[in-house]
Amino acid sequence: MLKDEKILITGPAGQVAFPLARELAKNNEVVGLARFSNPEDRDKVEAIGVKTVKFDLGADSFDALDDDFTYVLNFAVAKSPDANFAYDLAANAEGNGRLIKHSQKAKAFLYCSSTAVYAQHSRDKLKENAALGDSHLVLGMPTYSMSKIAAETVARFACAEWNVPTVIARLNVPYGDNGGWPYFHLLMMMQGQEIALHSNKPNNYAPIHDDDVFAQTEKLLNVAAVPAVTVNWGGSEEVSIETWCEHLGELTGLSPKIQYTENALGSISPDLTLMHKLIGRTTVPWRDGMKRMVKALQPDLLRA
Repeated sequence: MLKDEKILITGPAGQVAFPLARELAKNNEVVGLARFSNPEDRDKVEAIGVKTVKFDLGADSFDALDDDFTYVLNFAVAKSPDANFAYDLAANAEGNGRLIKHSQKAKAFLYCSSTAVYAQHSRDKLKENAALGDSHLVLGMPTYSMSKIAAETVARFACAEWNVPTVIARLNVPYGDNGGWPYFHLLMMMQGQEIALHSNKPNNYAPIHDDDVFAQTEKLLNVAAVPAVTVNWGGSEEVSIETWCEHLGELTGLSPKIQYTENALGSISPDLTLMHKLIGRTTVPWRDGMKRMVKALQPDLLRA
C-alpha cells in the first residue's frame, strides 16, 4: 500500500478518482488538481483530506505547481458540452504531455485512458493492439474517444522524451458506491425508461469495482516504464449489460426495458491477458459489487 508519498491526482471530484483520492489520502499527502468550476466539488474533495489546486490543464501554466510529486495520476477528462475539439484536445492531450514534462521527478506516471479508444467491434476480445476508432460518437460524445487516443499518443511521446516511467491504463466500466454506468441503468429502470443496446447481442463488458481500482493502482504504477506500457484495465469477469440489468432487477424488483438498435454502442470487451500477467486479477465479484452499489446509493430499493 502506498504510504508517506506525495501524490498528485487530477480530476479528484470525478466518479473514479474521488474514491481513489479518498483512500490514498489516508496514508499519503494527496494534491487534487482540477478546474473546480463547481465550488461544492472542491469542498467535497477537501473534506476527505486532499489539498486542492484550481487548475485548467488546457490553458494554465505549470510554473506555480509543485514538481516534487513521487507519483502522478491523471484521471481528468474534458468533455465540453459544445463538443469543442480545440479545447478538449488541448486539455486532454496537450495537457497530458505538459503534465508529464512537469513530472520528471516522479517515480511513475499513470494516465487513465479508456477502452473507448477501440473501434466499434462485435463481441471479439480486444487486445491492446486492436484497431482504434471513434466508438463513442454514437453516444453523442464526439470528442471523447478522439481525445483519449490523442492523449495516449502524447503520453508515449512525453514518456520517452523526458524519461518519465509511464503506464497507460485503458479503463473499461468503473462502478461502485460513487456510481457508474450500471447505476445509470438502474436510474433508467427506476424511471421506466428504455435502455438502448446494440442489436448484436449480448453487449459484453468488464466492469471493475472501485475497490479493485484502488487495489490495482499501485500495481499499475509499479509496472510503469520507458517506453510507456499500455494495458487494458477492467474486472476479470466478463458481463453483459443485459445480465447486469437483470441482476439489478433481481436486487430491486424493477424490470429493465431493453430496446435493441443498430444506433447504440456495442460490446467493448477487453482482453485482460496482459493485465492479469502484470498486476493480477480483480477480487470483487461483480454481483457483490453491484449489490453494494445499490445499498450505498438506493438502499430503500434493495430487497432483503
